[in-house]
Amino acid sequence: MLKLKLRIEDYELGACLGQGSVGEIFAATEKSTEKQVAIKILLLAVSQDPVIRSRFEREIVILERLRHRNIVEVYGGGITNGRVFYAMEYVDAGSVKELLIKYQKLPWTEVASIARQVCSALQYAHNHGIVHRDLKPANLFLMRDGSVKLGDFGIARDMRASELTQQGLTVGTHAYMSPEQINADSQIDGKADLYSLGCVLFELLVGHPPFQGTNFAQLFEQQLRKPAPRVKSFVPEVPEAMDDIIDQLLAKAPEDRPFNARAVQGIMMSILEDAKASATLALANTQAATGKIAISTTSPEPETCRVDVGAHEATDVGQKQLSERLADTPDRTRSISFVVLVIVVLIGLVIWSMAVGPARPPLK
Repeated sequence: MLKLKLRIEDYELGACLGQGSVGEIFAATEKSTEKQVAIKILLLAVSQDPVIRSRFEREIVILERLRHRNIVEVYGGGITNGRVFYAMEYVDAGSVKELLIKYQKLPWTEVASIARQVCSALQYAHNHGIVHRDLKPANLFLMRDGSVKLGDFGIARDMRASELTQQGLTVGTHAYMSPEQINADSQIDGKADLYSLGCVLFELLVGHPPFQGTNFAQLFEQQLRKPAPRVKSFVPEVPEAMDDIIDQLLAKAPEDRPFNARAVQGIMMSILEDAKASATLALANTQAATGKIAISTTSPEPETCRVDVGAHEATDVGQKQLSERLADTPDRTRSISFVVLVIVVLIGLVIWSMAVGPARPPLK
């Protein structure tokens, strides 16, 4: 049961970081600890809708149950002026969607790192009976160290509780929905998230989702019946193992997809191990050719790139590259504040010029 224990008065609200269909997110500071957080508040226009409010409250309950380094952490919820809100972990480098907008597509090593982190989050959620149902780049958030956080569980299915979604109703984002989501299958499980993951990884590597259309009907027809193209036909340098696993993720039938997210994570970790070993060997050969002392050409230590079994996972080569890419990402609260300041200054100049009036020519 949801316990709304937080007070909005305990936070200093800052810039608005974004707005969705049901809520808006603000940067905030907890006054007692000066800890930076994010506050998600249900929009006033939908705050009295019983279904939307219940779903928003369900999201809080779900996120309070999920404590994982690759899932956005929630600190609790409250009510302000009749609107439900919750405080959550502040992510400082935006979303994967913003990264795609800036770079169009990403190197396969960075995509493999994103994949293994998302798989870790998905396996944990699935183990707790939660199916996300809306996996997409906009719901994958980034930290400056290259770590990925899965967020926005607004339409997640809790398989251990009663379903809020009306039977026979399709929910999700069209370009990333599995065939069983499109068909509103009542038996949907974690395999639906794996299909969405395949769509996301394809887009990160190629620059667009595997299926495209001008309307949802065209997308649904392709998702249901058209075989997905292979990543390698667009990006030849992608490892065979990565191309194969993405093709399996995009299988129409759930039983033809990988067994679970952990299996996908293991393959991604193996790919990253091979990438690090190749880089180590190339560096050793370069040093030997230039007369410098060669370093070891053996494979990386197992703890460097291991399959997640619950303990803290070391940074992989792709995450290091991703953190370097994110190093120059401007702080979102500062950049928003700067834009607001510029607008205020411009408005002030306009008002001042109107008050002063046009310059008069000198008297003769």
